[in-house]
Amino acid sequence: MSLIDIRRLYVEPGVEDWARGREVLARYPDAERIEVASHQNIPELHGNPGGVRDWVRNKRQVLVLGEKKTLQARVNGRSADWIAPSTSNGCAMACGYCYVPRRKGYANPITVFVNIEKITGYLARHVKRQGPKPAPNQCDPVDWVYDIGENGDCSVDAMVSENVRDLVDLFGDLPGAKASFATKYVNRDLLDWDPRGGTRIRFSLMPERTAKLLDLRTSPIAERIAAIDDFVEAGYEVQLNFSPVVVHETWEAEWRELLRQVADGVGERAKQQLACEIIFLTHNAGLHEVNLGWHPRGEDLLWRPDLQEGKTSHTGQENVRYRARWKRVWIDRLVAMIDEELPECRVRYAF
Repeated sequence: MSLIDIRRLYVEPGVEDWARGREVLARYPDAERIEVASHQNIPELHGNPGGVRDWVRNKRQVLVLGEKKTLQARVNGRSADWIAPSTSNGCAMACGYCYVPRRKGYANPITVFVNIEKITGYLARHVKRQGPKPAPNQCDPVDWVYDIGENGDCSVDAMVSENVRDLVDLFGDLPGAKASFATKYVNRDLLDWDPRGGTRIRFSLMPERTAKLLDLRTSPIAERIAAIDDFVEAGYEVQLNFSPVVVHETWEAEWRELLRQVADGVGERAKQQLACEIIFLTHNAGLHEVNLGWHPRGEDLLWRPDLQEGKTSHTGQENVRYRARWKRVWIDRLVAMIDEELPECRVRYAF
């Protein structure tokens, strides 16, 4: 089945006042249209335990249109210097470890924010206020980096609206700044754009065996690796996102095989600009219970009380992560493995 087949639109009042809202509505003239007071509170989707039965159907067939009310760039310091105000929320893919359902409820199809002009205007002013970057850091030696895809996947978002293209165009014209987003989907339409070095794409990778169980409705790992050279040639900066690293009995051998696949499948030009970030799995008891209702096999890998311990996140959520003493050893092993198998790839950060 196709990744997206929109049959139902939930629409906030005022969406048609925005050109982007009218454009998206025109793309799906035959879809059922339901007006809602807020894109953040749709009882059929958010907090509805029965929605677990329609997990994938909702992702494929539902689209929400609303307005981004609060525009704020948040300090990050890991994937980027700043988290940009999002132009979307949710995703059509169905990764078993995704943190968005923890916050949004039992279903998280794509929400498109239609006030793109306000968002791009805010970002342009924010970049101007920063001035030149005073010193290199792990995010980038020269540019301020803005993550534009924290709550979704921009490669898929680009299939339902022009928001992502507007952002790529914006950062192509903003000296001293670049956009960045992680993706698990190869959307070759982006190769026809003109990023002019202003956008960093981080292809998320994990061993194929794990991806087949956890990265549902995404591009195969081999396809992601094969796309790296093409995106570099098209003018994007391409890095890797080794995330999440899921520990199990054969994880190290599988990661070594993956690193060799990258080394063999990527050309020298791409390797010379290659860097990565490493993020070990964080899970959540609530998400574990939800996943048992639609994809229990994935929890065999994700829910490992024998390896995990509780952790309170910076947002106050009670999560589980790998036990700190072991995790430190595993991070060191993976970093050493990258140095052996893919020495051109700089590790920007690991946690």
